[in-house]
Amino acid sequence: MSSIKFEELEIGQSVGAIEFLLTRDSLVRYAGASGDFNQIHYRDDVAASVGLPGVLAHGMLTMGAAVQVAVNWVGDAGRIADYQVRFTKPVVVDPQDGAVVVVSGKIGALDTEARTARVDLAAIFNETAVLGKAQAVVRF
Repeated sequence: MSSIKFEELEIGQSVGAIEFLLTRDSLVRYAGASGDFNQIHYRDDVAASVGLPGVLAHGMLTMGAAVQVAVNWVGDAGRIADYQVRFTKPVVVDPQDGAVVVVSGKIGALDTEARTARVDLAAIFNETAVLGKAQAVVRF
């Protein structure tokens, strides 16, 4: 159980940040777990043939990693009542260096009647936002 007190929360308050290193190995593991074996996620030649700058991380992998900031803050994934994002830019995963996605969160809204906090998440790769309007609603 989280020790966070709803009554002490403030809009704009930071809820934390995490850096995620996505590697080609990460993509292979995610493909196996999700069943998404689209070749743009592991073959440079296929990615190039469709005009992409390189192998891309799965959007749902990026989305799933990003919500972890809110989960870590509240301490219980079951308290995430809603989660939505817009995919704005791809995450290109370099074969040697991978890709570092930095995710941070802050409280964007509080609903005292429902006792929920909306956590606004920013996911940045190479100084560019890769998720837009990424918001998780946390129940208290």
